[in-house]
Amino acid sequence: MPRFDRYMLSQLMVLFGFFSLVLVSVYWVNRAVVLFDRLIADGHSAGVFLEFSALSLPGVIARVLPMASFAAAVYVTNRLIGDSELTVVQSSGYSPWRLARPVLVFGLIVALMMSALTHFLVPASTNQLKEREVEISGSISARLLREGTFLHPGPGVTFFIREIDADGELHDVYLSDRRRADRDVTYTAERAYVVQGVEGPRLVMVSGLAQTRNVETGKLSTTIFENFTYDISNMIVQSQNRNLRSRHVPTWDLLTRPAEVALLVDEPIARVNEELHSRFQQALLGLVAALIGFATLLTGSFSRFGVGRQIVVAIFLLVVVKLVESAVTDPTRSNAALWPLVYLPSAVGLGLAGAMLHIAARPFRAGRREVAA
Repeated sequence: MPRFDRYMLSQLMVLFGFFSLVLVSVYWVNRAVVLFDRLIADGHSAGVFLEFSALSLPGVIARVLPMASFAAAVYVTNRLIGDSELTVVQSSGYSPWRLARPVLVFGLIVALMMSALTHFLVPASTNQLKEREVEISGSISARLLREGTFLHPGPGVTFFIREIDADGELHDVYLSDRRRADRDVTYTAERAYVVQGVEGPRLVMVSGLAQTRNVETGKLSTTIFENFTYDISNMIVQSQNRNLRSRHVPTWDLLTRPAEVALLVDEPIARVNEELHSRFQQALLGLVAALIGFATLLTGSFSRFGVGRQIVVAIFLLVVVKLVESAVTDPTRSNAALWPLVYLPSAVGLGLAGAMLHIAARPFRAGRREVAA
């Protein structure tokens, strides 16, 4: 590549890395706050929180890379215009189409990064995240073993522990079981232990009292016990939603056996096709965003007030691309034959970028005639 192309490409890559880091940090922190509130509130450890945060990272990166490529293209182009570097290069004979070559190479690099995410990392991390959500939904230690808090691990069940020793002994345990329609049972015990039985976890209560209230008659009976074993395996309502979705399936399977995948995930073939082609479409958005940002800024003539108006126009053109993407989503998900519409946003974006480059290359624009006069 010529020296100017290498120089511009290096500037784009540096700024792309900076904006990617900033945007990923912002989005990831917002995602982490939601995960922290949900997981820690359910009693899960910090390790589970870090694991879930890491598994959500590929999806966050895939979401922000097109925005980072657009920001890098706009920033670098604006700086080159402000430092008159583009003016010098254009005076040497470089047309806007020729100047767009390093931006095109940059966009292709971003598209390759996006392809690695959308085709490999995001489906794998999403599938693993789904499996871990199902696993931790039945965690006894996370859902029950918290001291000083009234817990509701399942419908009609209330559980309370005043204190938990370092050796796992529970003190001052309260358990209310209201799952049966004919009676309510309340257990209190001075001490208790959670043990793992053959058929699941058990709560062994020591020195306690069981109070049974007949719902129909209102009669209350009490029983004092020295030792009592209670089955707590059925207290935890574990999520059984292990069903795969098309977003969990690798791209190769979507591409080679879409009909089998549709039966496996219980989704229409149109939804499977839309998921497959949207992964390619998302990769193209990084290229489209970079070209739109660069081409739009070239349309403005020199002004001491900068290119703020062109930046606003570039953002508006990106909004148009996203509106087209939203408009074609429902038709492609309902009709398998309309899968080519998935690529319409990228086609529109490339068309808009080409139109901006064409306008920038026209020597007889009104603005230039005024400057020349």
